[in-house]
Amino acid sequence: MSQLRRLLREDTAGDPMGRRGLWTGLRLEQISDRLKQLGLSICPNTVRRLLDLLGYALHANRKSLSGLQSPERDHQFQYIQHQRQQFTQSALPIISVDTKKKELVGPFKNAGRIWSQEALPVNDHDFLSDAIGVAIPYGIYQPVINRGSVVVGVSHDTSAFAAHAIAQWWQCEGLPQYPRSRQLLILADSGGSNGCRRRTWKTELQTQLADRFALDITVAHYPTGASKWNPIEHRLFSEISKKLGR
Repeated sequence: MSQLRRLLREDTAGDPMGRRGLWTGLRLEQISDRLKQLGLSICPNTVRRLLDLLGYALHANRKSLSGLQSPERDHQFQYIQHQRQQFTQSALPIISVDTKKKELVGPFKNAGRIWSQEALPVNDHDFLSDAIGVAIPYGIYQPVINRGSVVVGVSHDTSAFAAHAIAQWWQCEGLPQYPRSRQLLILADSGGSNGCRRRTWKTELQTQLADRFALDITVAHYPTGASKWNPIEHRLFSEISKKLGR
C-alpha cells in the first residue's frame, strides 16, 4: 500500500488540502504495470480495490457550480407563478415553448437501440452535405391539459419561424379549444429564437398572432440559466428523447 501511495503521489493533481480535489491521470492497467516494475504483481481489479481504500473512485464531471445570480431571479419566478395561477383560474390558455436540438435528415447514426433482425446501415460520418435537410423541431406544450405539439421547420431557427409555429398551433388547436379566449400566456426561455432581447420575436408575435387573431399575449421569460424550469423541457422534450433513444 505504501508503494501504491508513493506511485500515486507522483501523478496526483488537485487540492492537496482535501481528498475530494485529488485525482490521478493513470489508468488501472498503467498502475498495475508500474507496480510490476517495482516487483509487485497486482492485477487491475486488485488495484481498483486498493484505490477504493485510499479514497479514490471513478467520477465524472458534475454540474453543480452556478454563476452569479440576478437579485431579481426569485422575483421573476414569483411573477411567472402568479401569471400561471391567474390564467389557470380564469381557464385561459397557457403554452410553454422551446426549440429542440436540430437533426440532420437522412441515413445518420442516432443514439439508442431497437429489436430487429439486423442493424440498419447508416453513414459513417455526419456531414451536412450528405443530408436531405435539417429538421428544426419547435415544441408547444400545454401544461394545464398535458398536451404537446411539435412544428418542424427545414430552414433556420428564427424568430419568424417560432412565431409562425405558435400561430399555426393556435389556428389548428388553440382556437378550437378556446374559441372565446382573447388572451394567451407564453412561457419561454431567455435565449434562442424566442429570446427576451429579440425585437423580431416581439414584432413577429404582434403581426402573426396578436393582430391576426385579436389576442392579448403575455410572454413570461424564465431567468438566464433556468431553462430546465420551463415545463416543456421535462414534460414534452423528455418524452421525445425517450422515443428517439429506443
